[in-house]
Amino acid sequence: MMDQQNTSPAFDTMTEALTWLKQAGYEHDFNLDTDCIRFGENHQKLMPADFQIDKVFRFEGQTDPGDENIIYAISAKEDTIKGTLINAFGVYSDPVSDEMIKKLSTH
Repeated sequence: MMDQQNTSPAFDTMTEALTWLKQAGYEHDFNLDTDCIRFGENHQKLMPADFQIDKVFRFEGQTDPGDENIIYAISAKEDTIKGTLINAFGVYSDPVSDEMIKKLSTH
């Protein structure tokens, strides 16, 4: 089951959401680091003040709680960089700084 924020189509799977976002220009695959998000084979990074979260999609596993994931559609504030970040939520989420937690949880 999927829960969405902002105005976007409804998706049954993460693959459908990622395909739609890629077609909408979210081409980079972001990786969550302790205090930033990384991209470009982890050679480039965006600090929390440097990006905004445009859309959020939550997917809850129907049978396995380990299947609970969240997709963030992210764009850089000063550049044309757009991409997606996938992270588990709840108990299985990655360890991050307080600043990143605040940034990601406001959506």
